[in-house]
Amino acid sequence: MNKYELAVVVNVNLEEEERTATIEKVKEYITRFGGTVINVDDWGKKKLAYEIQKMKEAYYYFIQFESDVNTPNELEQNIRIMENVIRYLCVKQEA
Repeated sequence: MNKYELAVVVNVNLEEEERTATIEKVKEYITRFGGTVINVDDWGKKKLAYEIQKMKEAYYYFIQFESDVNTPNELEQNIRIMENVIRYLCVKQEA
């Protein structure tokens, strides 16, 4: 099992329930593809480095999880088509 960190940038115009549902769906994808969520770090609303889809701010979430090598690929394929996620990045953490 490898350790990964997933950064998810969520649309600023969403209500709190919608943001929570979006992150729950991401966590559900992780467990569906054989991973285990270790920690979810909510950084809150932050200013974006550059404007994305006419937004200057967004909500940042960092999810640490353990999984095999196939899970990040499957996860990215599903996150890519989520409307509420404007950016994401999954990186392998060094041991």
